[in-house]
Amino acid sequence: MIIKIVLISFLLITNSYCSEDNRNEEEKDNEEIVKAEVRIGALFDKEDETLIKAFTSAVELVNSDEELLPNMTLVPITYTGIPEYDSLEVGKKVCELMSNGVAAIFGPQSPFTSYHVQSLCDTMEMPHLSTKWDLSQRRSSCLLNIYPHPSSLTQAITDIVTAWNWKGFTVLYDDFDALRKIQGIIKLADDKGYLVTVRQLESEDDNYRAVLKEIKHSDETNIVIECAVEKLYNLLIQAQQVGLMGSRYNYIITTLDFQTINHEPFMWGGTNITGIRLVDPDDPYVRNATQIEERGEEGAMESTTTSLDDVPTTEPPIEEEEEESSSIPTVEAALLHDAVRLFVKALQHLSPLNIKPLECGPHSSLDFGYTVINYMRLSEIKGMTGVIKFNHEGFRTDIQLDVISLTEEGLKKTGTWNTTTGLVMEPPDISEGLVVDAGEDLRNKSFIVIIALTKPYNMLKEDSKTLTGNDRYEGFGVDLIHELSLMSGFNYTFVEQYDKNSGSPSTLANGTRIWSGMIGEVQAGRADLAIADITITRERERDVDFTHPFMNLGISILHRKPSKAPPDLFSFLSPFSNDVWGCMLGAYFGVSLLLFVMARLSPYEWTNPYPCIEEPEHLENQFSLLNSLWFTLGSVMQQGSDVAPISVSTRMVASIWWFFTLIMVSSYTANLAAFLTVENNVSPFSDVKELAQQTDIKYGAKKEGATANFFRDSKEEIYQKIYKFMMDNPDCMMPNNDVGVNRVVSEDKYAFFMESASIEYEVQRKCQLAMVGDSLDSKGYGIVMRQNSSYRNALNKNVVRLQENGKLTQLKDKWWKEKRGGGACTSGTEEGEASELNLNNVGGVFVVLVAGCLIGVLLSFCEVLWDISQRDEKISFKHELMEEIKFIIKCKGTVKPVRKNSLTFANCNNLSKSSSKSSSTSKRSSKNSFSFRLP
Repeated sequence: MIIKIVLISFLLITNSYCSEDNRNEEEKDNEEIVKAEVRIGALFDKEDETLIKAFTSAVELVNSDEELLPNMTLVPITYTGIPEYDSLEVGKKVCELMSNGVAAIFGPQSPFTSYHVQSLCDTMEMPHLSTKWDLSQRRSSCLLNIYPHPSSLTQAITDIVTAWNWKGFTVLYDDFDALRKIQGIIKLADDKGYLVTVRQLESEDDNYRAVLKEIKHSDETNIVIECAVEKLYNLLIQAQQVGLMGSRYNYIITTLDFQTINHEPFMWGGTNITGIRLVDPDDPYVRNATQIEERGEEGAMESTTTSLDDVPTTEPPIEEEEEESSSIPTVEAALLHDAVRLFVKALQHLSPLNIKPLECGPHSSLDFGYTVINYMRLSEIKGMTGVIKFNHEGFRTDIQLDVISLTEEGLKKTGTWNTTTGLVMEPPDISEGLVVDAGEDLRNKSFIVIIALTKPYNMLKEDSKTLTGNDRYEGFGVDLIHELSLMSGFNYTFVEQYDKNSGSPSTLANGTRIWSGMIGEVQAGRADLAIADITITRERERDVDFTHPFMNLGISILHRKPSKAPPDLFSFLSPFSNDVWGCMLGAYFGVSLLLFVMARLSPYEWTNPYPCIEEPEHLENQFSLLNSLWFTLGSVMQQGSDVAPISVSTRMVASIWWFFTLIMVSSYTANLAAFLTVENNVSPFSDVKELAQQTDIKYGAKKEGATANFFRDSKEEIYQKIYKFMMDNPDCMMPNNDVGVNRVVSEDKYAFFMESASIEYEVQRKCQLAMVGDSLDSKGYGIVMRQNSSYRNALNKNVVRLQENGKLTQLKDKWWKEKRGGGACTSGTEEGEASELNLNNVGGVFVVLVAGCLIGVLLSFCEVLWDISQRDEKISFKHELMEEIKFIIKCKGTVKPVRKNSLTFANCNNLSKSSSKSSSTSKRSSKNSFSFRLP
């Protein structure tokens, strides 16, 4: 019985355990099958199947990849046909989406309703992803716009226009928003010298031929197009119909969907069409995503589990037939795909979400909305539009665009533009005719080079033999073309411009501007290059291109060399300036007066005039005013005098004065020899200002040349005055520089304005000529070529190399100072002009003189004070000092009475009792006793 009970209990327990295990297994199976649903909403303004397909396909790609969201499933909720201007209706749709429990909202595309959607999402803390172009793109709490910032796209187009070096172009736009997109390139016309014409595509029936004909008649060949991609193909077809296609026309297409239109009709005309793209169809990620979407559309998505995150580095195994059938996605579709992928990237960091429906109200919000937004802003993914990342303001950064050009093989990538590195072209595969690095190999080129026989640039060879072809010419320009041909490998043929005219512009009746002379030959295509003394100016660069300057120079004045000045009657005064002579005269009278006062002040200068009288009643001073003047004058003339100082103070001043005269007389003698042997030149004017102010000498320039145009266009008053004089005196304007130089040689009263390089050449050979003053401006000579020439960069690089290795300097020395009589006027060195000495040269001597005089005055006062202190104590020191001062102030007479005191009498008695001493000793004692007396 007990055994039965135990067995029954065991069976019941075993059965319960088995049932529990079965239930656990069933629960696990249910968990594996059921995933959390995450609803996302999308708003579409119109029934755009491409965008709807891109959104739903992106969701299906995510759901089919088990590794992206293993515990969640995206459920799309789309509303199509949203009114473009009805914000109230759009607000209702947003509230419906929130009531369905969506975790994020995508769209709409309309700029009029998107702001209302953004406001509702900010209030409800709902993540809002936008893929539209927005000029006023700004930071928002819950908005994330993955469309590139408008400033980045504008900068990309501006960099391309700048690199292409278009000095003038026409902008075609279809509406006001398009004009706002390209406002950056329109601003190039502000201060950079660009001529920008703006035309709108206005037509009710999509007929733009009228405005295209206006562009053709204006002879404009550079065109920028900003219009909707739906209008682009029709616009290009009509441009082809009116004759705006061909090798001489250049187009830049600014829309990012340029590659999606049919290009075949425009591939064979040689037109330079360049565009930009954000989606690279050759990128492995884009090709794989596009292929999977096409398979999904055919129903193949059920069997594929391809992970897009594993693709970027290698090409996917795609069959050729499928590759040919794959289409290029539009930018909006690609951005919408990337927006879904970016949202999924944020969900990967979150647990399965339990999203509750929200009611549009002030107290309702999504709990994790800000968390999702912050994850997306910090994320970085690889999408169909490249790397997607954001800066601290929530704007997309590190954007890279491809520069594409249309060739006979189709669209070809020719460069890249990045927000960090800017525009980078990919040499050497570029479109023909664009001014980018075309390489340095010009071996298949043969140029027609037009020259003018202007010395020393292009000249006929002096040879007894009959020469033909290029061998007939020599000169600086001929050698320069030869050096460039050796570096680049091109062939050349010289053609002569017989009238030597560089070129001047004229405007036809239809507004077209043409040039005469050598520039006109290049502009018309009859010559490839032109080299002579052709100045690079802004006006000329509007119609032709120049290389880098091969010579820098400026406008200067050519005049006859200044004549020698006749000797001056008072040339002996020239060694010193007027200031020095004035200071010397002041020093002479100052030192003389100082000696006079100090001698009266010092007791040692008052001596006994009669040595035989032991006790004189009067003392005399040898430094009267006239004697003081004579003493200083004798020192200057180095003759001396019979007056000699006795006291230490007066001797100090006299010594300093002798030192002063030694330096000044030596300097005068040395500089006088230079003035007597050197003859100074005298010029009627020294600069352009003095030339314009005088009326004796006439002046002119080459008629209709760059020099005359400089004075015409200058805003300086002095240059305007010069130009007015030349226009009022047409006889002063010369047909060419040679005639102007000959007139300067033959006439003393004529000056000629010309480039400093040409003046240097003439001065080296005509010794009677000289260049006067400094250069008035700075300019350069360059080689002329047609605008947008493909070989411009090659020539520019080689010109710079010739400058760096010193070859241009060698060529200039050869043709300026060696050949054809060069260096004839530089065999001897001209003597320089002697300059007078001013206070800057001898000021230190005056400083020493003043310092010595001050020391002498101080010693003089010390002697007076010492002598008074040794007198009779019965008389006060102050009284004796006042008496001395009164006597000195009188400045009258050289004799004063002897003021005897006990000390004096005692000394005299002792001297009289000493009869054994010699008379010479008595005289010395008498002098010493009187020297201590005070008046």
